Amino acid sequence: MRTNEIPERLEAMRKFMGENNLDAFIIPSTDAHLSEYPPKYWESRKWISGFSGSAGTAVVTKDKAGVWTDSRYFIQAAEELKDTGFDLFKMGQPDTPDMTAWIIEQVGSGGTVGIDGLVYASSDAKSLKDKLDAKDINLNTDFDPFSAIRTDRPEIPKNQIFTLPVEVAGETVKSKIDRINAELKKLEADGIIIVTLDAVAWTFNMRGNDVEYNPVAVAYAYVSENETVLFIDPDKINEDAAGEYKEQGIKISDYNNIFEYVANLPENNTVCVTGSKINWKLLQTIPESCKIIDVPSPVDLMKSIKNATELNGFRNAMIRDGLALVKFYMWLEEAIPAGEVTEVMVEEKLLEYRSQQEMFVGESFGTIAGYAGNGAIVHYHATPENCLTIKPEGLLLIDSGGQYKDGTTDITRTVAAGKLTRQMKADYTNVLKGHIAIATAIYPEGTRGSQLDVLARKALWDNGLTYWHGTGHGIGHFLNVHEGPQNIRLEENPTLLKPGMVTSNEPGVYRANQYGIRIENLIVTQEYQKTEEFGTFYNFETITLCPIDTKPISKKLLTKSEKRWLNSYHKMVYKKLKRYLSKEEKVWLKNKTKPI
Repeated sequence: MRTNEIPERLEAMRKFMGENNLDAFIIPSTDAHLSEYPPKYWESRKWISGFSGSAGTAVVTKDKAGVWTDSRYFIQAAEELKDTGFDLFKMGQPDTPDMTAWIIEQVGSGGTVGIDGLVYASSDAKSLKDKLDAKDINLNTDFDPFSAIRTDRPEIPKNQIFTLPVEVAGETVKSKIDRINAELKKLEADGIIIVTLDAVAWTFNMRGNDVEYNPVAVAYAYVSENETVLFIDPDKINEDAAGEYKEQGIKISDYNNIFEYVANLPENNTVCVTGSKINWKLLQTIPESCKIIDVPSPVDLMKSIKNATELNGFRNAMIRDGLALVKFYMWLEEAIPAGEVTEVMVEEKLLEYRSQQEMFVGESFGTIAGYAGNGAIVHYHATPENCLTIKPEGLLLIDSGGQYKDGTTDITRTVAAGKLTRQMKADYTNVLKGHIAIATAIYPEGTRGSQLDVLARKALWDNGLTYWHGTGHGIGHFLNVHEGPQNIRLEENPTLLKPGMVTSNEPGVYRANQYGIRIENLIVTQEYQKTEEFGTFYNFETITLCPIDTKPISKKLLTKSEKRWLNSYHKMVYKKLKRYLSKEEKVWLKNKTKPI
């Protein structure tokens, strides 16, 4: 996107606002399904502002414009918003105004704020409306300016879906629907509206290609005891899939029919929704005679607890991903001293080696390859124009992942490109200590991720260091690489960690303009011990298979038990990968996994 296009787009937006008597307009990052990564049709915030990060909200007033985003994107956003007419507002910083408070100040009493209710979470829209009402400011939720001002707007994707066999999914669609209905009975609800794309995909054992990196299809669903309806463009479903769904009693209706269907729900029906996971427009469609239950989605919780088949798929995917990574890191080790490697080449080579593996579908997100100061940009993306050549010195951070037909991977390694400073080694070791603390955690049933988060940060805090992102996020099974409802982070989340949940373990530290460090594996919650007096305890199984670079480790900072965990992990990596490796690769891996 050329920066000089943004002022023109901003002007078009203000013209639209003037024609519709709007004093401000809010543009979130999401789509009609509240996706973190929307199809290009809904990439409106990116289009209007030029900021390409996955999280952020743009606001346009008559004479000002701003983007609010979090610490992951401060450096990136500052660069991308330069000379666009948009100011950067760094969320969580003491001098940054609250977005709604800023809007109220700009608009003033009697003014009107506009949003597109189709792409605004109902919980956020309600909160916004309440705050604006208190200041005598109107909220209009009926506008989609981008249908008018974006002449080159892409279409909503029409790619065909495919279904997962039960041998991969581990459960039939009918079984999932029966379980959902059982949960609805407990809630005394008649039906549930499923809006988020990964929840729809999981429920119907359906995968698609409508969103980059995320194997989902644009669709809604309604599940009840009486009927289950999948709202999707019929052209996206082939005869085989249509036959499968018909056999399991699933009705297919056109994607846009969801609004008419919901508007005609029987009187006095009790409808289950999740306020943060249903758009405002759809919520407002529910008849006033119906009762609405706003609860965390039971579908999301079911999806997060992987069955035995899914977990086996994850483990098999990790083997293939591990083989690709062995080949990649062997290449990298030889190529850096020759001065041949750029950050973009790192991305290309990772994709090349992963593509050679069976069941590989694509990347699970855009690879982050940040050398030196670029490693401190948490969600950095290299381009041919801005990428660095990797010198045989300092640190290189690589965060990447793959989508395989039986699992999803996400791994970060920080490697020594050459000579390191004492500070680099100390920082790296303290990040590793945090990673090991999570990997070895033993905790009672009923524990939340927020209660474990401090374990990952203690070694850093002890040394006056920290990081601002979460320590862990849920991972989908051949689905979105970021999935809830569980996580490991400082902010409170009521979701309990349960056996079968797959979560990332990725503490880090970032020194601006110097380097970034992050070490990430995927971990599975599992039962550890049952006691008569204190109940059941859980721990984590680490399933990622790739050596952790030992060159940057300051061994004196590691305890005996931490060294023991690292040695044990490396022993497992070698054991599980060796049979698939060539003689040369085996020797390389043996060296990388030797005890410290």
